[in-house]
Amino acid sequence: MGSACVLMASVLWATTGTAATFAPDVGPLAIGAAAMGLGGLLQALIAAPQIARHPSGLRAQPRAVLLGALAVGAYPLAFYSSMHLAGVATGTVVSIGSAPLASAVIERIVDKRRLTPRWMTGAALGLSGTVLLCAAEAAGGHAGPGARSAGATMLGVGLGLVAGLTYALYSWAAHRLISRGVTSGAAMGTIFGLGGVLLVPVLLVTGAPLLESWSHAAVGAYMALVPMFLGYVLFGWGLARVPASRATTLSLLEPAVAAVLAVLVVGERLPALGWTGIALVVGCLTVLTTPARRPGARTRQKGTPVRLGPAPGRVET
Repeated sequence: MGSACVLMASVLWATTGTAATFAPDVGPLAIGAAAMGLGGLLQALIAAPQIARHPSGLRAQPRAVLLGALAVGAYPLAFYSSMHLAGVATGTVVSIGSAPLASAVIERIVDKRRLTPRWMTGAALGLSGTVLLCAAEAAGGHAGPGARSAGATMLGVGLGLVAGLTYALYSWAAHRLISRGVTSGAAMGTIFGLGGVLLVPVLLVTGAPLLESWSHAAVGAYMALVPMFLGYVLFGWGLARVPASRATTLSLLEPAVAAVLAVLVVGERLPALGWTGIALVVGCLTVLTTPARRPGARTRQKGTPVRLGPAPGRVET
């Protein structure tokens, strides 16, 4: 169930790049601030009753709350700027593709969590697929006056790495709060609400183009309500059931879906290399979501009671 929630969230997130193309006159900072800022404030508003019931749990983890909020405030600015500078596919691939490695490093250093062979296999397939998607985008090229300079592309890739790190940080912070007894709604509402407050000044400074036409306003409203609000509610439910490293690896579905939407909606072309990358991402998801056989399943004697599901409170990797 946790994996399914993360995958559904990833599909919703994948629509952001295509949606942004319908507001070409709105800058990446305004798009990011509107999407994550308004979506985060809405999460906090909806989760206010749960937040009020868990003040002690939130106060007991001030560093996790602060780190998560700062990461939420930085992520959309880096992510949408990366897509603007390096291209939708490349920016998405670098941002989301680097997050699993960052999550694994954070969990290994802070939580002393051992990486399982299953996770490493899935991550290898997923990262290989995202690299092929990125290579396919580069192979397509951008000729003519609209071509991106090498400097802009490199800056976009650098911002994508920043986005991947901040994505991993707020995922880890939310999972840590949830694992300490805070509900997913209270944890996500607190972190994203504070992050939304940090993004309000950016929206006030850069958000005027969102009000220039109904289409621009509709794009901003869609980004805030569907991918950011609903998507992160689903992601919070997933983080209550799986570790952050697995959740960020499952979200590698996002660049694959984004590439398919770019072909079907925007009219971009994806070479065979890109479709191979998508196949590898699907392989990654298959490895991580296929239920593992429990030890002793073949040797259990007839009449032995069978317990369905993991033990209460246990988080499986």
